[in-house]
Amino acid sequence: MNNYYFLLFFVATLNISGQTANCDDANSYLVNAYSHVKDAYDSNNISHLKYYANRSLEAFKLSKKTLKDCGCETALNLANKSIDLLAKVEGTETFEDGRFFVKRARDTSKESVIEIDKCSYSNSSDSNNSDVAKTNKSTELSDLQNEQLKLKQQQEALKLKENQIKQKLAQQEEKALMLKKEQLVISYKMAITENIKTYNDALKICDCKHNILKEVDSSIDISKKSIEAIRTYYIDNLKTQASNYLSQLNLCKK
Repeated sequence: MNNYYFLLFFVATLNISGQTANCDDANSYLVNAYSHVKDAYDSNNISHLKYYANRSLEAFKLSKKTLKDCGCETALNLANKSIDLLAKVEGTETFEDGRFFVKRARDTSKESVIEIDKCSYSNSSDSNNSDVAKTNKSTELSDLQNEQLKLKQQQEALKLKENQIKQKLAQQEEKALMLKKEQLVISYKMAITENIKTYNDALKICDCKHNILKEVDSSIDISKKSIEAIRTYYIDNLKTQASNYLSQLNLCKK
């Protein structure tokens, strides 16, 4: 996209620069033609008048192509009018007749120089405006690129923040789960301890000669166990303790 804008600016600059150069060339031809037609008007004999009129005519003819390329339509029309007038000078027989056409050609020549100056100024302004537009476009593109970079950096920062929050939440959830497991283990151990004490007291009241029931070591690695696995483990432990109690109680009847 950057190359595309650059190409457009480059082509536009070439066109404007080319027009400005053509207008400068046309200006030189018209000024030269005007100078010769003034010399023709100031001549004091028909020979000199026709000589300078012809030189002015040739300068006007040379100006036509550059005037077309320059795009100055008014100056071109005036140049054609001057050419028509000067072309008639060669066929005149008297000094006064020749000077009549030269005077009119001098006036139109002067107007053509004024018009080409206007065109040159206009093209120069267009060139300056083009440079300003080019600078504005370049600045606008640079601003957009900076804004895009800023948004990308903000997105990356937000993504990093999101990952950090997820990690913290995962750590908190893991801690909460470990705490729940620890509290569950403590509850089961308390229940087992109370049951064993109750069982032993009951056997003692019954005057059973029994072996004292003891708590089985129930320490497990809860970090690797699920909640359901912990429950299953301690429920089985409670069942075992209850089964041992009933066995001892049955011995009392014998």
